[in-house]
Amino acid sequence: MRFGSVPVAVSVGAILAHGVHHTHGRFAKGRVISADDAALLAQSGIETITVAQLEPGDVGEDAAATRIAARLAGPNLTVSAAYTGRVNLFAAADGLATIDAATIHALNRVDEAVTIATVPPLTPVLKGQMLATIKIIPFAVPDGIITKLEWMLAGAGPVSLSPWIGLSAGLIQTTLPGTKPSVLDKSVAVTADRLSGIGADLVGDVRCPHDVTALATALRDMEGDILLVIGASAITDRRDVIPAAVEAAGGRVLHLGMPVDPGNLLLLGDLDGKPVLGLPGCARSPRLNGVDWVLQRLGAGLPVDAAAIMAMGVGGLLAEIPGRPLPRALATALPRAPRIHGLVLAGGFGRRMGGANKLLCEWQGRPLVRHVVDTALSSQLTGVTIATGHQADEIRAALTDLPVEFVHAPDHADGMSATLKAGLSSLPDDIDGVLVLLGDMPRLTAVSINRLIAAYSPDDGRAIVLPTCGGQRGNPVLWDAAFIPEMLTLTGDKGARALIAAHAPVVCELAVEDTGVLLDVDTPDALAALSNP
Repeated sequence: MRFGSVPVAVSVGAILAHGVHHTHGRFAKGRVISADDAALLAQSGIETITVAQLEPGDVGEDAAATRIAARLAGPNLTVSAAYTGRVNLFAAADGLATIDAATIHALNRVDEAVTIATVPPLTPVLKGQMLATIKIIPFAVPDGIITKLEWMLAGAGPVSLSPWIGLSAGLIQTTLPGTKPSVLDKSVAVTADRLSGIGADLVGDVRCPHDVTALATALRDMEGDILLVIGASAITDRRDVIPAAVEAAGGRVLHLGMPVDPGNLLLLGDLDGKPVLGLPGCARSPRLNGVDWVLQRLGAGLPVDAAAIMAMGVGGLLAEIPGRPLPRALATALPRAPRIHGLVLAGGFGRRMGGANKLLCEWQGRPLVRHVVDTALSSQLTGVTIATGHQADEIRAALTDLPVEFVHAPDHADGMSATLKAGLSSLPDDIDGVLVLLGDMPRLTAVSINRLIAAYSPDDGRAIVLPTCGGQRGNPVLWDAAFIPEMLTLTGDKGARALIAAHAPVVCELAVEDTGVLLDVDTPDALAALSNP
């Protein structure tokens, strides 16, 4: 890859390395300079720009990141589209991040151009949260580097998610004279909440004397995939009450103690194939402790044995870390995939179609609106809403078997803005943004939608994202949710396009090769021409 300053006259096809202002606005870093761009820069009095120029054998940053992500990602992950050389891996369910740290270290040592960052191994995550990010530093990387990384990733992906398997657990608490019932009640509530964080249920709560015989009986009778015991007195020896009761019940003590503080006095046992945990006193507190680390692994279906427990020492000094969050807070603090909801506008009359409702006209055996909605559902949108108007019942019938929401605009005759506002008013409260799709663009692809989502980043000044093809702006447009109140003030038949110019500093133009972002079907001739390249 060549990098440096070149005359504007010879910059066509090069990648802009630094943003540059011109008389009509600004070209952002990463833009591929077109002939029109070069002419505009020259007219603005700009003679040279700093660019990157790919050479034979180079792989562009987005293609490089995409290739690595395809090999890096293991099961139960969602892979974002690439943008500015970055691809993110997100959890497809709640569970435990499974990271092969040795492989990640080896990959990061290959070349400074390629970086891979992950959450720590065995971090609990929620659906949609980020587990890893791949970032290509320069604009392109030699193919040999990417090929080497792909070879190193020939086996199972080193970043994956182990989902919660839905365990059930029984809790036994032993008592001594003077044990307060309120303490036992609180322990039940704390344990139930702790289990809910790993997708598990507390199915039994038994209290018995702190006695070997009584506890052994309770263990044999208790239901649940795992058995939990909180003693009235801490376990200090393998001959103490809880370990002795496990053996008296016919089980085995596998390990006593763990190099995690708080949590040192934990017992791991087995009874008829069920894990038995003798819990330390800190288990009565909701604060993060060694019990959480063991339960998280069990909840994700991962094995826990003596070796696994003895390997927990590095990082296990939990009590001395200021502000150590609770397990649920730890999960919610992680970055997550943006929640972008799709809004399909399907309320117009389509008067130029010669009397037919253009959205119901068929192409390749399906109504045009069905093509758009099927594409939206196959993308990384978190949900899809259809805003209807003209012939609402017929539109619903064309989409009746799809997992979408409908909202009707009774004033749709007032123009596109009426349908848009009806749709916007019905969106979920927890979304980050909305992708406004037109119902007559059947050649739009999920790839383009996913790239728009990947480019969206209000913190980086990309709060409105729209596609361009051949230098021409197209649809759909992704809007940050902060713009919805302003969009609700629109009138007439112009949609939200008028707002784009008003918010130019936060508009991101995403160049795509998908001509479907430009093609809407308004006339019979346009419908007939759909099959043409």
